[in-house]
Amino acid sequence: MPLNPRWQYPTALLDTTMDQLRTLLAVHEAGTALGAARLLGREQSSVQKQLDTMNRNFGTMCGEPLVLKRGRSQNVLFTPTGETLAELARDTLKDWLESVHGCRRRLGSRLNVGSTRYTLGFLLSAVELVTEDFDRRGVELKVEHVRTRDLLDRLGSKELDLVCGSVLTTGDGDGRLDGFEVMEWRRSGLSLVTNLPEDELPGPGLSVRDLPGLPLAVSADGLIPGFLRGWFGGRYRQELNIAAEIDTVQYGLELLSSGVLRGCVLVTQGIGEAVADGRLQGGSGLRTLQLADDLGPDLAVLVGVFVRGGERAAWDADHPLNVLWGALAGENARWRRVMGSREE
Repeated sequence: MPLNPRWQYPTALLDTTMDQLRTLLAVHEAGTALGAARLLGREQSSVQKQLDTMNRNFGTMCGEPLVLKRGRSQNVLFTPTGETLAELARDTLKDWLESVHGCRRRLGSRLNVGSTRYTLGFLLSAVELVTEDFDRRGVELKVEHVRTRDLLDRLGSKELDLVCGSVLTTGDGDGRLDGFEVMEWRRSGLSLVTNLPEDELPGPGLSVRDLPGLPLAVSADGLIPGFLRGWFGGRYRQELNIAAEIDTVQYGLELLSSGVLRGCVLVTQGIGEAVADGRLQGGSGLRTLQLADDLGPDLAVLVGVFVRGGERAAWDADHPLNVLWGALAGENARWRRVMGSREE
């Protein structure tokens, strides 16, 4: 019985693997087989072999090779056909991955969750409460670190199912949070941690307008630059006295504690309180000053739990996402009781 024409495909197309598509994308991004090999952690010869195979096969099918070699040490040149098929490869892998994740989420067999460094403790406390249940049901729980700047993007792209962390918000009408469900733990401003003596920088607080006169350690991305851009505009680095560039708040605190830097680090109020209470490693001997926002706009750090909007409602109460959400809600209530008793 002859094969139906709609099931007849070129052998070269059927022999193309997803790994080959990934290699094509790596070459497209890196520009060379050597660069792609570094991205993929493979041997250059392996990458080159796959590239040559695809170039030959698709060159025959399409009438034009995917890439053209140029001079030594120069990036390969993607032909129009190569550009088209590289984009198709990207969409193909993305669609497959999203479909696989969708099946996984529907079955509840695996949960990918993320946390920023300073919210990991809350997450782990909740995870401890659900571990026995998840083990019994065969639910795989994967926890990974997520940077503040990537939080919403990684959740929106469906890489993660739930994230504990912080985002910069401009108030209740912040459009960036559309499409997400948020369990708000805290909404606050910033504090200033310093090793400057009180006769040089009196406490207990200061205003945003005072910042240009202080030596500051500032990170290149994340929450703090978002505040500074909101207060001083895109040229905030020219407006402020940037004494040091830091990658993390912890590194900035260690600079101050060591005395290598005489100055200040902007932190969230939660971190500032932890420094003041002696609960944060690396903050020994430092002072925390409250920072009053006298410039605007209405900026705040929103700390909490984030999931995609409508996702929890799509599953029943026993779904792992809802079970973990409930455990986090319980931890939030417990934390509020503890904080309330401290204030009494």
